[in-house]
Amino acid sequence: MDDSVPNTSPISSSVLKWIAIFTMMIDHIGAVLIEPLLYNPSSSVVGGTVNWQTIYTSSRLIGRLAFPIFCFLIVEGYVHTRSVSKYAFRLGLFALLSEIPFDLAFSGQVFDWSTQNVFFTLLLGLLAIWAYDTLTLPLLRIGLPIVMALFALVFQTDYQIYGVVFIFILFVTRSNRLKQTILGAIYGFAQITASLAFIPIYYYNGKKGRGNSKWLYWFYPVHLLILAGVASFIFSS
Repeated sequence: MDDSVPNTSPISSSVLKWIAIFTMMIDHIGAVLIEPLLYNPSSSVVGGTVNWQTIYTSSRLIGRLAFPIFCFLIVEGYVHTRSVSKYAFRLGLFALLSEIPFDLAFSGQVFDWSTQNVFFTLLLGLLAIWAYDTLTLPLLRIGLPIVMALFALVFQTDYQIYGVVFIFILFVTRSNRLKQTILGAIYGFAQITASLAFIPIYYYNGKKGRGNSKWLYWFYPVHLLILAGVASFIFSS
């Protein structure tokens, strides 16, 4: 961590998680509940003075802040975890548990093999930095992260190669917060407002903060199930 970052900042990993969760939820509300309205103008919900296009666009732009923070937290989790294998197992488990809720929310199907949820991307990113950090043979040290990125592309995980590379960039620059912030923000321009996530990331104080983070894993599939249920009720009536 760059010594120029004050450790008196109130932004702990817990605060970052709340920011990521809140912006992610806004993004998913826009994608699951508002976007369909734009393609169904005859719906009784549409009408009046509400500009659904503006609301939808705003929700997606706000939502772009979530992923860079999750990527940053994966790096922090890797650095501080007592067992990377258990960390990877937990991500893999929730990737599997979240797939049906993800498919129901975004495609209305129980199984949709065209795209996979973000937990798979975070897992592949974790495995990429794990290989890079622990292996000594250059071919494997560089080759395996590339393989992880290609897996993300082939299996169409959320954010695909972009997501795995994002985690890798934040990992290799982790010793200098200013460099990490600048490079992360530049890379985040591909997602427009994603670069704004590096304002709170820069002021991260390196502390865990209050609260048990394990519930975060459950929040992802549960909120997607709720959104899928709400969408089914609205658009099937």
